[in-house]
Amino acid sequence: MQKILLIQTAFIGDVVLATALLETLHEKYPQASIDIIVRQGNESLFNEHPFLGELIVWNKKENKYLHWLQVLQKIRAKKYDLLINLQRFAATGLWTVLSKATRTIGFDKNPFSFLFTHSVKHDVTENGVHEVNRNHKLTESIGALKLCMPKLYPTASDFDKVKKYQTEKYISIAPASVWFTKQFPISAWVSFIQALPFDGTIYILGGPGDKNLGDRIIDEVSSSNSNTSNSSNISSASNLSSTSKKIINLSGELSFLASAALQQKAVLNYVNDSAPLHFCSAMNAPVVAIYCSTIPAFGFGPLSTHSFIVETQEKLACRPCGLHGKKQCPLGHFNCAKTIANNQLIAPLLQMAQH
Repeated sequence: MQKILLIQTAFIGDVVLATALLETLHEKYPQASIDIIVRQGNESLFNEHPFLGELIVWNKKENKYLHWLQVLQKIRAKKYDLLINLQRFAATGLWTVLSKATRTIGFDKNPFSFLFTHSVKHDVTENGVHEVNRNHKLTESIGALKLCMPKLYPTASDFDKVKKYQTEKYISIAPASVWFTKQFPISAWVSFIQALPFDGTIYILGGPGDKNLGDRIIDEVSSSNSNTSNSSNISSASNLSSTSKKIINLSGELSFLASAALQQKAVLNYVNDSAPLHFCSAMNAPVVAIYCSTIPAFGFGPLSTHSFIVETQEKLACRPCGLHGKKQCPLGHFNCAKTIANNQLIAPLLQMAQH
């Protein structure tokens, strides 16, 4: 096995979990050249990756089909010995069929799977099988391969960039999510921060589009805390310093890999059921995963050594309301998030204090 291709053009969290398969294949075939196809926007996850051959990027937003053809040309030119397609959509299935690869493997939900050399049943139910294990089933036809965990490789410059934020103990909060019903509400984050028995720094993490969310959380903590410094003494809307809390909004300031490097040494990382959760798994960073409308049994739970799951303790007939979350609560009450108590979030921090 000399040339291997992985295809995972889904969202960033899915790509992070797919790195487990990259680790597995490198473990089995250390001399092989392993390439991967990702959608544009996720390529920075693989900066200076030690096991990766070629990174192929599909631009799905501009001239989508022209770029699809260009990617196909690259695939066919390589004549891979093994192609593993983790995606279940027609565009990637057609790449697989037309690839000229010797062995093609993918999930049976792909509409072109009947033309793959090997098709594997894909089952996302509430059976608790993790996505990493589901993906690993794609390797069964090539032998008993070691199950590896997802892993990211921040560069030296990524670690250098976050050193200045690591001079004292800290926790991180990643409050955003693409889906509304996966996102812990702003009011709940504010209440939690106010109740948090922690005298270190609190970093808010996210992309450029999450900066306003981070600023809003800081503003609401400030306005509702009578001990907070007068707003005229605050130099930036992105920073809040007081005798009790120090919160810094780093949304948009750090790359994916730099964020992961910062999470690695945090006392705890508080995240939604979203990409920052999988960053923690890939860095073995301590994490508190907050589940609102979704549930861990779907298979996207934390994998870190120190992992905590927080979800409502009420039995809600409407939960889960979907696999990927929704743009709004279908019933309008969002009780799956609003019934999570501060003490559920604080308990993991007290446990970590014992380590």
